[in-house]
Amino acid sequence: QYFGVKAAQERVRKREGGIIWHTQGSGKSLTMVWLAKWIRENVTDSRVLIITDRTELDEQIEKVFKGVDEDIYRTKSGADLVRVLNSKEEWLVCSLIHKFGAGDDLSEKDIEEFIDDINKNLPKDFKAKGDIYVFVDECHRTQSGKLHQAMKTFLPEAMFIGFTGTPLLKKDKKTSIEVFGSYIHTYKYDEAVQDGVVLDLRYEARDIDQHISAPEKVDEWFEVKTRGLSDLAKAQLKQRWGTMQKVLSAEDRLSKIVHDILLDMETRDRLRSGRGNAMLVTSSIYSACRIYEMFQKTDLKGKCAIVTSYRPSPADIKGEESGEGLNERLLQYEIYRKMLAEYFEEPEDKAMYKAEQFEKEVKKRFIEQPGQMKLLIVVDKLLTGFDAPPATYLYIDKKMQDHGLFQAICRVNRLHTEDKEYGYIIDYRDLFKSLEKSIKDYTGGAFEGYDREDVDGLLKDRLQAGRERLEELREMLKALCEPVEPPKDEVAYIRYFCAKDSGKGEQLKENEPKRLTLYKTVASLLRAYANLANEMHEAGYTEKEIQQIKQEVTFYEHLRKTIKIASSDYVDMKMFEPGMRYLLDNYIQADETEKIASLEDMTLVDLIIQQGEKAIDSLPESIRKNQKAATETIENNVRRLIIDEMPINPRYYEKMSKLLDELIEERRRQAINYKEYLRRIIELTKKIKKPETSVHYPAEINTPTLRTLYDNIEEYYAMDHSHFHEPETYSSSGSPDPRAELALRIDQNIRNVKKDDWRGNRFKEREVRNAISAVIKDNPEMVDRLFEIVKNQRDY
Repeated sequence: QYFGVKAAQERVRKREGGIIWHTQGSGKSLTMVWLAKWIRENVTDSRVLIITDRTELDEQIEKVFKGVDEDIYRTKSGADLVRVLNSKEEWLVCSLIHKFGAGDDLSEKDIEEFIDDINKNLPKDFKAKGDIYVFVDECHRTQSGKLHQAMKTFLPEAMFIGFTGTPLLKKDKKTSIEVFGSYIHTYKYDEAVQDGVVLDLRYEARDIDQHISAPEKVDEWFEVKTRGLSDLAKAQLKQRWGTMQKVLSAEDRLSKIVHDILLDMETRDRLRSGRGNAMLVTSSIYSACRIYEMFQKTDLKGKCAIVTSYRPSPADIKGEESGEGLNERLLQYEIYRKMLAEYFEEPEDKAMYKAEQFEKEVKKRFIEQPGQMKLLIVVDKLLTGFDAPPATYLYIDKKMQDHGLFQAICRVNRLHTEDKEYGYIIDYRDLFKSLEKSIKDYTGGAFEGYDREDVDGLLKDRLQAGRERLEELREMLKALCEPVEPPKDEVAYIRYFCAKDSGKGEQLKENEPKRLTLYKTVASLLRAYANLANEMHEAGYTEKEIQQIKQEVTFYEHLRKTIKIASSDYVDMKMFEPGMRYLLDNYIQADETEKIASLEDMTLVDLIIQQGEKAIDSLPESIRKNQKAATETIENNVRRLIIDEMPINPRYYEKMSKLLDELIEERRRQAINYKEYLRRIIELTKKIKKPETSVHYPAEINTPTLRTLYDNIEEYYAMDHSHFHEPETYSSSGSPDPRAELALRIDQNIRNVKKDDWRGNRFKEREVRNAISAVIKDNPEMVDRLFEIVKNQRDY
């Protein structure tokens, strides 16, 4: 975006038009915003006109500009555009060509009607006011020349800049460059992937007819497809197998696609877990309806929907009944009516007119609740444009090519949660002839209209890329663990990733990046293994290598779990690794004795307080039976708690930190036995977690916040009373303890002035600081320290 805007600025200075090609998902709208604002600020009398060919793009551009406080005028017609350009009222204008035609795609008729409307309303003495710059969005769709020629006639002195998210076709390149000018700046797909703007794509052509050629081969095919699953996962899947076979009993090719997707829904991580979902592109609305009907007989009932341009109307079926059963139009009509009626829980005759509302709601669920809307069946809709919903899998059963295919596959390359690492394209039509010709170069076939260098690297073979990723992660983990000292046992790993000297807070903090790298890399390794587990042979691994890799994955997963517990990262990290439980159960099948059920939802410290010495039994066996590993794990957990709580009450936790240091030193000198050590560490842990049990506070100091204030004015109060505005009386609480009275006054002052969301707001923060200094005088350093402590109080 930055380099694109800079390059465009140079062209503006030279008055040379051109094309900005920034691949899908890299933020063309914002590039337009920044360029338009720069033109406005640097070119005298400038005006910017943005031409789009889709209502959604028009709305998006309006929203983006208004988001940076720039009011943009959306014209209502060609006549309105003429009127606006003939006056100087609006500097920023957007116009939609597509207002006149029907359907989703821009047509020649749209352009002709738009031009006609302009010409009919063009005054003889018309001259656009100001220095006009025209941004043409999706210029690959409107570069036929007709629109551009008309706009050039209409605005002869304007400068034109085309924007596109897809490469220009070879046959159109020359024309486009003649029309708009040469490329101003390009940002190709592989660059966006490298920068982490979009995700890499994994491609797989599936020959359904070959895979399931006869009913007797179905069970054999099932075994192959589930080869890497644990016995438990296979058993669970077989319970559903009967339902899936019923769907497959039809000899229809569509039923085989349905079955194939169902199996993915049960075995692919993001589909199974409900964090990701899929889109299926069919060749016709009729096919979409038939496939939907098949899914309604499976576990996907209520979790899939059809989204097409079709709107059921009684006129559709007039004269269609022949007495020979339902033809295509009747079946399509009936399935749509039934789908709408079930969704809205209304009679079919009433619900059938809510197709647009249905589409809006289904799309919202697909984006916000992927586990509840797992599959959208589409034909043309939702495949292009900024607002097309993101997914993880795109299944294609339709002949597609060039721009339509390029934009469709970008539905699955959008960034999402941490565990979405790739987008997957499953091609049932062999669009790139990879099955037919045994090729893995996806720059030809459906993309033969593009120059090779413009689409190189867009799609990668799923198995080949999957193997490369698995090997890359294995090497990363070996390198990460290489410095661990011999004998590379549990204690050695804990010392390397947590603290060489157990309980040392600075070492725990210092090693946090290493631990984070370990957690994320192991999670990625497990996902990479799961993506290939059923097809390791096809990916080129020998049986010996397959067993070795599984052992490695199991080892690293166990290590990840051990380090999380030993560092007290266990609960903290759960939110960053969704779906790990599913992958472990399905692909690793860890020994039940190694599962740490009691640590799933609480920290080791919580267990120690709750269960005392029995908490040690909840640790993995490898730690539990090794006293060194157990003591270092406990100490790191307790230290982590002190570090986390220190900002809340520095005075108190500094004391606790010293007590922990003394206990660790005694243990290292072997001045106490293991039993006594456990008793003392449990006692200390309770004091750390519950300060009110270890210090005798005045009765009125009865909340964590009041205790914090009481503790942290202690040293200052003892040092010099003159730092405080002494109250005339202590009547507000009747407390005989002056320090308690001061804590109460500070607390009350803060509560009287604090506003919502006061942290980070300079003016609101000043009020809180003044509330503290109203009690404390002539010591800004003390006020600053207390203010920082107050900012960390949950009560405020």
